[in-house]
Amino acid sequence: MGKDKLRKFAEIDTFPNVYQMEEGKVLKGNWGKNHFKNGNPIVLELACGKGEYAVNLAKMFPQKNFIGIDLKGNRIWRGARTGVDEGLMNLAFLRIQIEDIVEYFGTDEVDEIWITFPDPQPQESREKKRLTYPGFLAKYRHFLKSDGKINLKTDNDGLYLYTIEMVAELGLSSFKNTNQLYKSEFYDEVLSIKTHYERIYLKHDKNINYIQFSLDKL
Repeated sequence: MGKDKLRKFAEIDTFPNVYQMEEGKVLKGNWGKNHFKNGNPIVLELACGKGEYAVNLAKMFPQKNFIGIDLKGNRIWRGARTGVDEGLMNLAFLRIQIEDIVEYFGTDEVDEIWITFPDPQPQESREKKRLTYPGFLAKYRHFLKSDGKINLKTDNDGLYLYTIEMVAELGLSSFKNTNQLYKSEFYDEVLSIKTHYERIYLKHDKNINYIQFSLDKL
């Protein structure tokens, strides 16, 4: 591991807005009470990378709490550092394997989920690793409120079409759906937030897909 990565790993261990692995389990069911110190809605950004969405949403909506989740500590460092420097008290980060997410959130604890440009896991043999695979959706159902929304924003057409298929097969409600986000009626201030990877994709004239759905039928 390079010196810069080691420095970042050491630094996030000192940040009051970052919980790593086992640390986060004690907050299950009590993120609002024990970390954020309020009863405001909780929103997750899964596979958050540098946390661009979580950071920007925290700035836009101070009346909500945001948690970025990823395994890569050197990436989380960027968002967490911004949160500390700018005093974003409604922003936190959790470094875990998303496969274990049910161990960190209690029933009806989460109001909304964002999945922004995740690894699409295109190989058929890795279907179960896709963050919109039914197995993952079943995990989210453990802690997402019945009227909670899931937002997927991706450049990957395959993952987008796969998610549409899963939503249809499971009989879930879909609220917004487009394969041309920036030309659609859904485009707004929230969806205009751009991650590092999205900026690269847009430079190459790649279309951006977006779907919003719920787990109401699971």
